[in-house]
Amino acid sequence: MKNISSLFLSQAYRDCWDDYNRSLKLKKFPRWDYVILTASNEQQAEGFRKQLEERKIFLPKHTKFVAIPDRDGQRVGSGGATLEVLKYLRSQEESFEKLRVLVIHSGGDSKRVPQYSALGKLFSPVPHKLPNGRNSTLFDEFMICMSSVPSRIREGMVLLSGDVLLLFNPLQIDYNNVGAAAISFKEHVETGKNHGVYLNGENGNVKCCLQKKSVEVLRSVGAVNDSNCVDIDTGALIFSTEMMESLYSLIAAPEDYDRHVNARTRLSLYADFLYPLAEDSTLEDFYKEKPEGEFCPELTAARERVWKVLRPYRMKLLRLAPAKFIHFGTTREILGLMNGGVDEYKDLGWSRIVGSSIKGDTAGYNSVLSSRSMIGEGCYLEVSYVHRNSKIGDHCVLSYIEVSDREIPDNVVLHGLKQRDGSFVVRIFGIGDNPKENKLFGRDLDELEQKLGVRLWENSAHSLWEANLYAEADNIQDGVDAALNLYRIVNDESAADIEQWRNAEKKSLCSGFNAADPDAIIAWNRRMEDLVAMDEITKAIRHKVPAQKLQKRTTLTKIQKEWLKKRLDKSDFGERMRLHYYLGVVLEDENEIQECFHIIQAEMLEATVKSLSYNENARIVTDRHTVNLPLRVNWGGGWSDTPPYCNENGGTVLNVAILLNGKKPVEVTLERIDELKIVFDSRDMDVHGEFDTIEPLQATGDPFDPFALQKACLLACGIIPQKGYKLEDILRRLGGGFVMHSEVTDVPKGSGLGTSSILSAACVKAVFEFTGIDFTEEDLYAHVLAMEQIMSTGGGWQDQVGGATPGLKYISSMPGLKQEIKVTHVELPESARKELDERFVLIYTGQRRLARNLLRDVVGRYVGNEPDSLYALEEIQKTAALMRFELERGNVDGFAKLLDYHWELSKKVDAGSSNTLIEQIFSSIEEMIDGRLVCGAGGGGFLQVILKKGITREDVEKRLNEVFMDSLVGVADCKLVW
Repeated sequence: MKNISSLFLSQAYRDCWDDYNRSLKLKKFPRWDYVILTASNEQQAEGFRKQLEERKIFLPKHTKFVAIPDRDGQRVGSGGATLEVLKYLRSQEESFEKLRVLVIHSGGDSKRVPQYSALGKLFSPVPHKLPNGRNSTLFDEFMICMSSVPSRIREGMVLLSGDVLLLFNPLQIDYNNVGAAAISFKEHVETGKNHGVYLNGENGNVKCCLQKKSVEVLRSVGAVNDSNCVDIDTGALIFSTEMMESLYSLIAAPEDYDRHVNARTRLSLYADFLYPLAEDSTLEDFYKEKPEGEFCPELTAARERVWKVLRPYRMKLLRLAPAKFIHFGTTREILGLMNGGVDEYKDLGWSRIVGSSIKGDTAGYNSVLSSRSMIGEGCYLEVSYVHRNSKIGDHCVLSYIEVSDREIPDNVVLHGLKQRDGSFVVRIFGIGDNPKENKLFGRDLDELEQKLGVRLWENSAHSLWEANLYAEADNIQDGVDAALNLYRIVNDESAADIEQWRNAEKKSLCSGFNAADPDAIIAWNRRMEDLVAMDEITKAIRHKVPAQKLQKRTTLTKIQKEWLKKRLDKSDFGERMRLHYYLGVVLEDENEIQECFHIIQAEMLEATVKSLSYNENARIVTDRHTVNLPLRVNWGGGWSDTPPYCNENGGTVLNVAILLNGKKPVEVTLERIDELKIVFDSRDMDVHGEFDTIEPLQATGDPFDPFALQKACLLACGIIPQKGYKLEDILRRLGGGFVMHSEVTDVPKGSGLGTSSILSAACVKAVFEFTGIDFTEEDLYAHVLAMEQIMSTGGGWQDQVGGATPGLKYISSMPGLKQEIKVTHVELPESARKELDERFVLIYTGQRRLARNLLRDVVGRYVGNEPDSLYALEEIQKTAALMRFELERGNVDGFAKLLDYHWELSKKVDAGSSNTLIEQIFSSIEEMIDGRLVCGAGGGGFLQVILKKGITREDVEKRLNEVFMDSLVGVADCKLVW
C-alpha cells in the first residue's frame, strides 16, 4: 500500500476497532441483528458453532450468531445457501423489515487450501495480533471491519465472501436501501483478470458483471482506467429488505424451496442473483452464464424465475477508495503473504510472526520453533511445534502439526488433523499442487495407482482431493512418519515402505476433512497458545529479555504445568532458577520467586557440602587462643562475587583491609574447658548457649538461630561431622570441651565494612589454630566460603578475604558452582601508599540501611536479565581490573576517577545504594573530592572518598560539621592496613 493509503486504512481500522468495542459494551449501539455463516455440511457447521462458542465473550451478546449448512449436506450453491438464510430468517422473524443481517458465505471445501478445509477459510489465521492480544482470524477481522457498517444502513442484508478480507472505511458506504449495492475496490487489471470485474454505468449502477475476463477484453469494454485499475468484485453485496422479500418468494412454498435449493440446480449468488441486476443483462445471455454447477433444464427454469423477481431491481456500484482486497485463495498465495507480502500491511499491525515463539525470519502463527532446529528459507508455521533436532526444508508450510527429530523435504505442506474416532491423519502435498487436479508432487496419480496396484478412488472423480492416500495413525508423530513415507513412495525413494502404506487404513483430503474433530482443532489451538507462552519464557531467558517485559498471566494451565515439570527436570542450574523467577514475575507469584532463591541456596549448599569432611586428627593445642581481624573497604567489583552471578560469570574484586578507631575490631577467642561440652558466647549479640549433645550443633539452615555462624564454622572446619557421632566422644578425642567467644567492637550495624563475613573468617582461623590444623590462605578462604553457604546467607566471598589478610587484594574466581578463589596481593609503590593514606577518608552517615530485601532485589534484577544490571555487573569487574592497573602504576588520580565511575555503576545494580542523605553528603563536599563510593551495599553505613590534593581530613570534617552540625555524620578514624 502507498503510504497515504496505508495511513488512511490504518486509521479506518482503528475506528472500526473502537466501534467493535462499542458493540460489545453499549446496549443501544447499532449492531447486526444476525450474523449468519453458511457451511457446506453439518460437520462444517458444527465446527463453525464450536468456533463461535470459543470466542463468545468477544462477540456482541445482542447479536444472534448462526451457522447454516447446505441442505442435506449436498452442495446447493452460494445462491441456494442465500435462499437457505432467507428461509431461516423468516422462521425467526415475521418480516425482514428493520433487520440488519450479515451473511458470510463460507461453505466451500477450501480445496486449494486443504489445511483450512476443516476450519473453513473463515476461521483461518490472519497475520495480526489484535489490540486485545488475541491472534486474529478472517472471521475476527470480518467482525471488526464490519462493526461500523450497521450504522451506515437502516436495514437490509450484507453478504460477504468468506475467503476475501476487505480493508476499507465503512463511512464511505452510501446506500439508501433501494435494490442492491455492490462494494467494489480499485485493483490492478492483472489482479482483476482472475476475479470478477464490474463495469460502471452512467447513472452509477452496475452496467455488467465480467467474470475472469482477459486483460484485452477488460480494456476493450472500457473497464480499465488510466491507472490500469478495474472495479473489482469484492464479493461484498447489500440487498434491500424489499429485494430480500422478492428472493424469498422463490422458496416461500415447500415445492418452490425444493426446486431452487438442491444440488442439481445449484444456484449461484454471483452468477444467478447478480447478473439480472446489471443494466446490460439480457435473459438470453443469462441462460448462457456459466453456472456454479452444470447446465441443466432445472437450472434454466430456475433462472427464468430468478430473472422475473430480480430484473426490476438495479445494483448501485459503491466504489470505495482507498481500500484493499486480500484473497486467501491458494496455499502459494498464503505463503507469499507470510513471506514478504505481509509487510505491505504493517501499518495495520500485521506481522509475519504472530503469537509465536520464533527467532529469525521464519513466519509463524501461534507456533513454536526450537532454537535447536534447522529450518529453510521462506517457511510458514501455523499452529505448529517444531522441536529440537528437526530439519525443515525450504518453502514449507506446517499446519496443526508437531515435528520432532524429523526431516521435512522442500516445498511441501504438512497438515495434521485429528479425526472424530481419535485417530490422526497427516496430509502432505506440494506447495504448488492443486487438489482439484490429478497430481501429487507433480506426479500423475492414475499412473501411481497403476504402478502400486491399488485403488485410490471409490466411485469419485480422479483428483488429489478424492484420492485415498493418507494413512491413519494413532498419534501425530506416527502420522508425520506416514506422511513422509507417502512422500518417499510418490518420489520413488528407496527408503519408502510401500507395504506399510498398502496395509494402512487411508483417507483422502476430502474424507479426512469431513471426519475432522472440531473440538480437537480448538483444543490444539489452545494447547499451542499455552506452549507458545512457555517457550517464549525460555527464549526470553536464553536471549536475556528482561522478565519485566513479558506479558503478565494469572495462572498456568494444566498443559503449561506439565510442560514446566518436564522442562525443570532437564534444565541446568541457570535455566531452572530463572524459570521460577520469570514465572514469579509473569504470574506475580511470590512463591515462584522464593523458589528461585531456594534453588540458588540449595545448589550452592550442595556444591559446598560435597567438599566437607570430618577431621578426626584435630586436637586442642593450646588452652586459649585469640584472633583479631581488621575490616575491609571495597574498591572495585562489588556484587560480582555474589551468587549466582559469580557462579555463571566469575567474579573480580579489589579491596583493602582497614583499622577502625586504631583497632582490629573483629575478635574470636577459643578457650579449653574440662567439661565435655561446647559453649558459644557472643558478647556483642548478648547471647550465650551451651551444648552437650551433637544434634543441635548439626542443625543448620535456620536464619533466626543466634548461633548459626558458630555451628557453620565447626561443620566447615570438620570439628563436627554433618551426621552421627556423639559429642562426648568427639570432645574427649579433641582434648576437652571449649568456649567460643566472638565479638565485633565499636562498629555500627549495617556499616558496609564486611563485619559478619570477616567474623566468619576469624572463627575459622581461630578454630584451625586452636586445634592444630595446618592451613594455607586458600584453605582459609575456601572454608569460610563453605561456612557462608551452610548459613545460606546468599552473600559473596570478598568480605572474608578482605579482612582475613592485610593489604590490597585483587580477588577473582572462574565460573562454577564451587567457587575457587584466587587472591593476588597487590604491591603498590611506596609513594602511592603514602598518597592513599593521606587522601582516603571514611565518612559515617549515621544511618543504617533498612531494606530487608536488598540481596533479593539485586540478585533478582540479575536473574531477571535487567539490562542496566547486566551491563553494570560486567563493567564493574572491568573497573576493578583497571583500578589495580592504575594503582600499580601509582596513579591515584586515575584510581579516583574509576571509583567515581564505579559509584554510577553501583547505582545501576542497586538504586537503593544511594538516598537523599548520601547524595547530600557527597554534594556538600563535591569540590573537595575526586572520587566517591559507598561501602558495601550502601544505603547507609560508611562512605569512602578520595580527597583532592591539598585537601585534608580536617577540611572535610569541618565542612560536614557545618552542614550536618550535631548529627552522627562525620569523618571516621580509619587507617589502611598495608
